[in-house]
Amino acid sequence: QVQLVESGGALVQAGGSLRLSCAASGRTFSIYAMGWFRQAPGKEREFVAATSWSAGLTYYADSVKGRFAISRDNAKNTVFLQMNSLKPEDTAVYACAARPNYSDSVIRPSDYDYWGQGTQVTVSS
Repeated sequence: QVQLVESGGALVQAGGSLRLSCAASGRTFSIYAMGWFRQAPGKEREFVAATSWSAGLTYYADSVKGRFAISRDNAKNTVFLQMNSLKPEDTAVYACAARPNYSDSVIRPSDYDYWGQGTQVTVSS
């Protein structure tokens, strides 16, 4: 089992920045990839970014490419999502997820076995 706890969500003005954190505990040695997803009211869960835990490969949704950056601190079992140039349409609950074992896909919610509870990000115009 892997437990995930997010933090860092807040209310921010458009154009501002936020840094989300996701701390993993439990069987962290089994993690292959970690991802961030978001879900706005009335919408489906949407892929934001992902990183492979050991190799550090990164993946981004087109909507956040160039504005968001995912990174990890393996020693602290923590993954971060730096969000810059935030827009009102970035408003959502952001959740991190972990996948044990190799996968050739890390952008679908179904690729992940473990989820955090989520943290609210609200961007005002």
